[in-house]
Amino acid sequence: MNIVKENIDALNATLKLHVTKEDYEEKVQNILKDYRRKANIPGFRPGKVPFGMIKKMYYKPVLADELNKLVIDSVFKFIYDEKLEILGEPLPTEKEEDPIDFDNDTEFDFSFDIGLAPNIELNISKKDKIPYYKIKVDKDGIDKSVENIIQRYGSFKSIDNVDEKSFLKGAVIQVDENNTPLEEGLVNDEASISVAVIKDKAIQKNFIGKQKGDKIIFDLKKAFPNDTEIAALLRIDKDNVAEITGNFEYEIKEVTLFEKAEINQELFNKVYGEDTVKSEKEFREKISEEMAAMYKQDSDYKFNIDAKDQFVKKYKLQLPEEFLKRWLLKINENKYTEESLNNEFPSFEKDLKWQLI
Repeated sequence: MNIVKENIDALNATLKLHVTKEDYEEKVQNILKDYRRKANIPGFRPGKVPFGMIKKMYYKPVLADELNKLVIDSVFKFIYDEKLEILGEPLPTEKEEDPIDFDNDTEFDFSFDIGLAPNIELNISKKDKIPYYKIKVDKDGIDKSVENIIQRYGSFKSIDNVDEKSFLKGAVIQVDENNTPLEEGLVNDEASISVAVIKDKAIQKNFIGKQKGDKIIFDLKKAFPNDTEIAALLRIDKDNVAEITGNFEYEIKEVTLFEKAEINQELFNKVYGEDTVKSEKEFREKISEEMAAMYKQDSDYKFNIDAKDQFVKKYKLQLPEEFLKRWLLKINENKYTEESLNNEFPSFEKDLKWQLI
């Protein structure tokens, strides 16, 4: 096996391989002998098939397979032994070649293009300055986090009378002009209503002060002009809302009010585990620590982006652009077209330069 590296320029090279019969023949013959030993061909006892017949049947596919393995292994061994810093993977050279004649040829030539990483000499000094932004955790931010937590751990409590913030569960029934339930009217025995969502103020006012067991007659479309809300309330398809007319009766079965969680030991235990936090001061300090850690991640990310921009611009590395585009198209056949790759390549190129730096 003879491999030669021919430099095209500082970033591109070609590996040329010349394979002789001595490189592959022993391996091919051993595989064919193994085929003969295992072959089950009518008219011959196992292991007694003439070797010439086996060779005629299998020599060319076995040779093609062994050449492929030999060439690939040899290319990567050469790259490793020569300590070549390549980008992407070797690609068969794009040129017109005579097809391989397995019947007559005993020596074969192969050629692969490789993209080389540029030489980089980093001379970073104190003159290279990149700001690191520290995001301050302030009282307002902590207050908002506390508010989010007490909302998240809040719960619904049963109350007696409906108010503007009540959440109701009950039955909604379509009625006629005499406010009598329609025989085949729409009914939902598990209809939930948030009083605050009722758009018509007169209807909303009619709900306020009512109690469990009370019934309210109202115009559903005035209360909820949004078709999606009506469809959810009645559990019907949104497309059928346009056909609805007249009033509905709502019987209140449950009145609840959402209450935020109290800032106490029970809340501390739910959020941070048993007795990890024991006072509101410790609670706020813990929140501050978590926010600082989160902000540090943001600061690190910003610093990394700024460093990438600064050093990629400073070192102006050259890459084997055309080779890399060929390689990306080959390994992403179903992802890129030439046009889409050209659009995305600048971003890929910048990321690759930063990896090298």
